[in-house]
Amino acid sequence: MFLTERQSEILELAKANGRVLVEELATRFSVTPQTIRKDLNDLCDAQVLTRIHGGATFPSGTENVKYEARRQIAAREKQAIGVAAASLIPNNASLFINIGTTTEAVGEALLDHHELMVITNNINVANRLRLLPAIEVVISGGVVRSSDGGIVGEAAVDFIRQFKVDYAVIGASAIDSDGALLDFDFREVKVAQAIIANARHVILVADSTKFERTAPVRIGQISQVHTFITDFCPLTSIKRICAESNVKLIETSQA
Repeated sequence: MFLTERQSEILELAKANGRVLVEELATRFSVTPQTIRKDLNDLCDAQVLTRIHGGATFPSGTENVKYEARRQIAAREKQAIGVAAASLIPNNASLFINIGTTTEAVGEALLDHHELMVITNNINVANRLRLLPAIEVVISGGVVRSSDGGIVGEAAVDFIRQFKVDYAVIGASAIDSDGALLDFDFREVKVAQAIIANARHVILVADSTKFERTAPVRIGQISQVHTFITDFCPLTSIKRICAESNVKLIETSQA
């Protein structure tokens, strides 16, 4: 879905406040309520927002958002995170990249790298990087999730365990205030745990909306990663855990 400038701003307002109301938006943008209702209907049809009487809410809790819709959430922030992560990865390195819209942004930022071996369970990353002769792409076997092109299951876990790489780039659907990294699919969690266990340097990439959400399955703890890149970390508890566990915290909005 292509978002207009007004729809993008509506999405950011909903993300910041939890919900938006038709009448308030009509006043803010100096348009009719009918125009705002159409914007909200478009955003809700794309499952970026959830319709309520008189407005819409930003999805939270244990309900995941469809993959294509997630691409639109914090898109600029994800791009900046991707660039920051790619800058940490040198040429002539091996790395894992797992499924997620933010990890895909890292893959996009690696296009100018040379002599990389990229091992991934993310069909979208593999399909993008396979076009580059300077990057060798290795894709895991397993069950392909139709919702996002992620490869999951025991076959994927066994495949990942064959490697020991220099870097891993992982994402999370939610980050709890106690530092727990959370996801929705236990099969994907098993793959993420194998990736963490078989990389020398783990880079967690997650935009700040992940602090506002929750998910039911635990990947691990933020203390298990080496570098955490986000646009902004609002939680002092997370900053404290990073400091105590020697996790390098990079906030791209502060750069």
